[in-house]
Amino acid sequence: MEDLIQGHDVDKYADMAIEMLMSYGPKVVLAILTLVIGMWIIKRVVNTANRHFTSRAEATLGQFISSVVSVLLKAILLIAVASMIGIETTSFIAVLGAAGLAVGLALQGSLSNFAGGVLILMFKPFKVGDLIEAQGHIATVKEIQIFNTILKTADNRIVIIPNGSLSNGSLVNINQESTRRVDMVFGIGYGDDIDKAKSILTTLADNDSRVLKDPASVIVLAELADSSVNFKVRLWVNTADYWGVYFDMHEAVKKSFDSQGISIPFPQQDVHMHQVAS
Repeated sequence: MEDLIQGHDVDKYADMAIEMLMSYGPKVVLAILTLVIGMWIIKRVVNTANRHFTSRAEATLGQFISSVVSVLLKAILLIAVASMIGIETTSFIAVLGAAGLAVGLALQGSLSNFAGGVLILMFKPFKVGDLIEAQGHIATVKEIQIFNTILKTADNRIVIIPNGSLSNGSLVNINQESTRRVDMVFGIGYGDDIDKAKSILTTLADNDSRVLKDPASVIVLAELADSSVNFKVRLWVNTADYWGVYFDMHEAVKKSFDSQGISIPFPQQDVHMHQVAS
């Protein structure tokens, strides 16, 4: 009798196993096939995205975006595979959504800097090697990272600026164009010869090979100031020659004015002392 009962139990468990195998077997096989094929497709998509973004943007940005795309696609694939097997995924998705919201709120500043880095790398308002003026600094771009941009000043200091600030604030790219205009002001005394001073300035500009002929130089009497007659001098030069022309022109004007008897006024104050009788 006991043998019959044990045999009946074995048959019962065997039937249950066969029933579960028939019920879940195809789902498991289909889930495994979906996982394998899905991982192969994700790999192809990530490689394609990496090549696309690397060719259109910086390599760092391409690698970062490819990594994000890979993680997102794999998470979606795993949820889909779990759902095919019969695992309840609603609560799991809700937990992931809540966690993502919490992380997003905690990393608002970092996400802003990341978005700024993406915009800078995609639209390229400046590139490595450019001289820019931003956030109160005038410096050369040394490196563009995902979250920060590294600048190097003329006196060899390193400035790190968050990309969120750079992408949302005003920015001047000083040497993006191949030519620049050098603006200078030179004053002479009211008793000096205006035509002679203008001729000296014109000769100095014409004799400097770094000064471009097109656009033409502009030398005009611009202001009758309190203590001087001011000429404005505007010269076009190649960007690399900007500071050389600026400094050399000031030195040449001072020497030429001195040798030609043209005075350069400077602020003066007369003090009169009166003795009061006791």
